[in-house]
Amino acid sequence: MDRVEVPGPLVEVAEAAARVVVLSGAGMSAESGLSTFRDPNTGLWERFRAEELATPEAWEADPSLVWAWYLWRFERIHLVQPNAGHTAIGEWGRLGLADLTVVTQNVDDLHERGGAPVVHHLHGLIRDFRCSECGYPHADAVAVPSTPVERIPPPACVACFGLVRPGVVWFGEMLPDDPWARAVDACDRADLVLVVGTSGLVYPAAGLPAVARASGAFVAEINPLESGVSDMAHLCWRETAARALPALVAAIGPDTL
Repeated sequence: MDRVEVPGPLVEVAEAAARVVVLSGAGMSAESGLSTFRDPNTGLWERFRAEELATPEAWEADPSLVWAWYLWRFERIHLVQPNAGHTAIGEWGRLGLADLTVVTQNVDDLHERGGAPVVHHLHGLIRDFRCSECGYPHADAVAVPSTPVERIPPPACVACFGLVRPGVVWFGEMLPDDPWARAVDACDRADLVLVVGTSGLVYPAAGLPAVARASGAFVAEINPLESGVSDMAHLCWRETAARALPALVAAIGPDTL
């Protein structure tokens, strides 16, 4: 693999930063083999748009269809592994070079499996299944079929007999209060904010780089493509997370890396 050149100004800021926030989006998980939310569905699901299935209205209209689709997504997440970008963030945290926080729009657990010390999920975590009526958690609610099927009735809540749903935030729903408050606080206090693999199109998450910059943080974007938050960044590095983040951590870490 060819050597990745890390922008000098980013190395200087990262070396001096006491508090670092990584804002990650679907592009980061895509490098592990998970399609981004706006990519077309495949196989059984190719005639559906993700946006049509990820709404309270879709759940009310056909919960068995929505549940089956999320079980397919859940299984896809289970089958893939953290990529080099995820593990580089975990290594950065283990080195103790900065107080490092991940704020992610992704509903997978790849940051946790990659070793990130603190992760706030703005759009929920798919594995945190809960009752759609009373909110009771259902850790053992998942029975994934061996092959994808179009409709599977959701399990019933053991507390109130409502339908169990995935632990995600659907379009039209409010973000969970605690992760959002923690994300804003982290961006308010950050010295460096890395915006990695996000389209910058989904609010309020897309507004966090502006919050960080207004509070004095250096904002750097890591993305092979221009995004909706590129104009908020002090520096745009047109590289992928799996290539850029290991190179950055190696540049600022001990000589033994």
